[in-house]
Amino acid sequence: MARDLSLILAGFGGQGVLFAGKIIATAGLIEDREVSWLPSYGPEMRGGTANCSVTLSDDPIGSPLVTAPNALVVMNQPSMDKFDTAVVPGGVMVVDSTLVQRIPDSEDVCVCAIPATEMAEENNMKGLANVILVGKLFAETHFCEEETLFAAMEKCVPARKRHLLDANMAALKLGMQA
Repeated sequence: MARDLSLILAGFGGQGVLFAGKIIATAGLIEDREVSWLPSYGPEMRGGTANCSVTLSDDPIGSPLVTAPNALVVMNQPSMDKFDTAVVPGGVMVVDSTLVQRIPDSEDVCVCAIPATEMAEENNMKGLANVILVGKLFAETHFCEEETLFAAMEKCVPARKRHLLDANMAALKLGMQA
């Protein structure tokens, strides 16, 4: 079974960090694991800060708050500035290097910087940098089985956006290969 995941995803409102967290949480539900998903966003919403905490565990979860994450997904510089020192030793940090200029160099944390926003635009997947980063996080942590991740994506894309399912699946694969 995959290791426990205590994750913070952070960026600007409108980048899809809450949706990304929902995909990961749904994967945990599909695998019948203990799950928490706690969104948090500034009053501005789109354009303001947004983050969510996701925990996947085989044991009961005491609190939905993630204060010492073993994984961090960062989509902008303000989020990096806020959370970069929170990741525990041995953890992983997945960073969108298109929008984050100052990426920390750490001996204790595996830092994976990929230009997710740029990759999304180059591959005609504008707006799917969040999903590319989920794919990269999966490649680094294997927080669930691969088929579970694709099943979770299928559950999370709402009916009104069903036409975007193939693009979301392709973005996941792109992130896995990055």
